Amino acid sequence: MDKSEALDAASLKNSASFFGNTKETPSSSSCPVRLSSTTACPVDHGKKQVTESATCPVNYGKGISAGNADEDLNPLNNMPMAISSEKAPGQRIALPTERTISTIPKGESNDMGTWEYPSPQQMLNAMLRKGKGNGIDEEAVVSMVEVHNFLNEGAWQQILEWEDKYTKDTKVEPRLLRFTGRPNDLSPKASMYYYLSKVFPQTFSSDLPFDRHDWTVLRSSGRNGDWKQVRYVIDYYSAPDDEETGMPAFLLVTRPALDSPTACWDRFSHWSYPLYKRAMGEFDDL
Repeated sequence: MDKSEALDAASLKNSASFFGNTKETPSSSSCPVRLSSTTACPVDHGKKQVTESATCPVNYGKGISAGNADEDLNPLNNMPMAISSEKAPGQRIALPTERTISTIPKGESNDMGTWEYPSPQQMLNAMLRKGKGNGIDEEAVVSMVEVHNFLNEGAWQQILEWEDKYTKDTKVEPRLLRFTGRPNDLSPKASMYYYLSKVFPQTFSSDLPFDRHDWTVLRSSGRNGDWKQVRYVIDYYSAPDDEETGMPAFLLVTRPALDSPTACWDRFSHWSYPLYKRAMGEFDDL
């Protein structure tokens, strides 16, 4: 996987993929993302919080939980229209109910503001609704939300890199229209790497992504208010713990889905250009 698919942990503060709506602007503490080495998680979890199942604790798919199949879902994220901020029955500690503002523009106009992340209390309630909250360490929920947000901010920064040439042409930043989680659907690229690992175990890893998201991004056509919808696929991998801090690390593989000739060309040129530069002896910029 090339360098642009990994994230630099030190540059991210807030970030996930369970969004609400807001017209507020991000706080000034948000940092720009530098894409370089694998992303170390910015939160000191402690090993007790790292479990074998690293799947996203919030369900973005159709089935929220048994007994809740008839709930009204938000078509933008396949989540219930409202997640309670009230303390759950039997909850031991009080969790924050404030939501964090993302840096990700929402919908087709600036009037729609940016997406908003869930509060720790909403995250816990969502996990309980899904049936994943039993036995959870409530003190770890705040850290889980921070990691969740962290990964999504990183994914958006990678999308912005893919979109950069179009943004330079139109002078209009892309926006996120909707997203969905597909943790049970292995992407073609992840499947390819997995099967190649069976044949070339020294070259390819057999590790599977712990989650997958599909994000529908709005790309400006350069005309008044005209947008093109572009689907991006994001595979989330666990990486070896950071050597210096011992904290968990992650690798995101973000790319446009092969839904159009333009996307196919973008994918081809994105990975062939570095090879061309290497062949020409231009190593410094790689």
